[in-house]
Amino acid sequence: MDRMPQRLCRADRAAELGARVTDRPSDTGSFNPLLIAGVVVVGIIAFIALWALIALGPQLSSGNDGGGHALSKAAPGYAGIVDLLERSGASVDLRRREGKDAYPDEKVLLILTPTHRTKPEELTRLLEGAAGRPVLVVLPKWETMRLPGQSVKPGWAGIGVPVPPSAELMPERYFGKVRFRAPRAKAQSVAAEVAGRPFSAYLPGDAHTIESDALVPLIAGANGGAVLAIAKEHDIYVLADPDLVSNLAFSSRDRAEAAALLIDAVAEDADADALAFDLTLNGFGSQRSLLRFAFVPPFIGITLCLIAAGLLALWQAWMRFGPPLKPQRAIPISKAALIANSADLIRQARRELDGAEAYVHSQRLAIARRLHAPGGLDAAATDAWIDRRVKPGGNLFSTIARRLPLARNRHEFLSDAQALHDIRKELLRDG
Repeated sequence: MDRMPQRLCRADRAAELGARVTDRPSDTGSFNPLLIAGVVVVGIIAFIALWALIALGPQLSSGNDGGGHALSKAAPGYAGIVDLLERSGASVDLRRREGKDAYPDEKVLLILTPTHRTKPEELTRLLEGAAGRPVLVVLPKWETMRLPGQSVKPGWAGIGVPVPPSAELMPERYFGKVRFRAPRAKAQSVAAEVAGRPFSAYLPGDAHTIESDALVPLIAGANGGAVLAIAKEHDIYVLADPDLVSNLAFSSRDRAEAAALLIDAVAEDADADALAFDLTLNGFGSQRSLLRFAFVPPFIGITLCLIAAGLLALWQAWMRFGPPLKPQRAIPISKAALIANSADLIRQARRELDGAEAYVHSQRLAIARRLHAPGGLDAAATDAWIDRRVKPGGNLFSTIARRLPLARNRHEFLSDAQALHDIRKELLRDG
C-alpha cells in the first residue's frame, strides 16, 4: 500500500495533461465537403458509364473490323451497298436482334451474310425466325489473314483467299444437298432477268456457283451452276458469289449500278417493301441481357425502387445530424472517476485482497452510525449488536466480517463483499 500515493499522483498528472490536451481547439476541417462530393459524383458517373459500355457495347461498336458484314467498309464488307440503297431512297435496316419481334408488320427482305465460321444451326435458327418472310443468303467467299510482321490499317481486311463455303453450312431441309464450284472463267457481264426485269449482272473472275436439286437458278454461272438461285419450296434466295454486291463491286460505276439493280430485282421478286441486313451472325447482336432486363417492364419498378433507396442512403450519409462531437477528456474529473481510477490502480497492482479489513471496517462503521449503536463498543461487540438486527435465517454480519479478510482469491472476496453490502442495504434501506 506504500506505492498507492505515488500512483494517485501519477493519475492526477495524467488528468492535468488530459485537460491541457482537451483545451486545444479541435480540427473540424479534416474533410472538404466539396471534395468528397466531387469524388462521389465522379464515382457514380464512372459506374454508370461502365454499365452502359457493358450493356450497349454491340450497339456502340462501329463494326468496321474488315469482316464480311453490313458494317464493314473493307473489301469483303457490304457497307457500300447499304449506303447506296439508302441514298436511293430504299428503306434499309441493320438488325441486331433475332426472333419474330425483330420484324415489323411490313414485308421485309432479310439479308443474311454468314461467314466461314458460321454454324449450320445458327443459320437454321435465323431462317426459322424469319417466319415465312423472304430471305437472301449471301454466301461467304474470302478468308482474310494477316502475314507475320504485316501492318494493316484499322478496318482493312489484309490478304484474302477465295474459299468456297462448306456444304454443311446450308441446311438440307431448305436447300437440299448443295455443291459449290469455282469454275475457271473470266470476269464478264451477263444478261439476267429477275422478276421480269432484265438487267446486266457483272460476274467476277472464277465466280463461285451453287448447284442443288432443291434450287432454281435465276442467274447462271459462266460455266454451269447458278450464281443466284431460289429454293423451290421456300421463299429463300441464295447468292453464291458475294462480290456481285460487296464493296469489291464498287470499284467501278457500272459494277455498283449492277449490284443495286440485283438487290432491287430480288426485293421486287420477293414483293418486299424494305431491306434488313442481319448482323447477329457476325457477332453484333444485342440480345436481352440481365443488364437490359433491369430497364424493361416489369423489372423497371424494382430498379427505380433500388435507385431511390440508394439516393436516400446517400443523402442520409451525407447529411450531418447536429454539431460535431468534441473529443472527451482522457481522464474525467469527478468523485466517480477518482474512485474508478483508484480501483483500477489497485486491480493492476493485484492488491484487492489487502483492502478486506478496511472494507469490513467501513461497513461496520456506516451501519453502527446510522442505527445509533451504543458508544464504547469494540469491533466484536458491534458485530454482535448488528447480528441482533439481521432477519432470522440470513447471513450474520459477524460471520462474514471474520471470513472476508481470509479470502483466498478474488471470487471469494467479491462474494463476501457483496454479502456485507446486502446486509447494509437491508438494514439502512439506502440501496
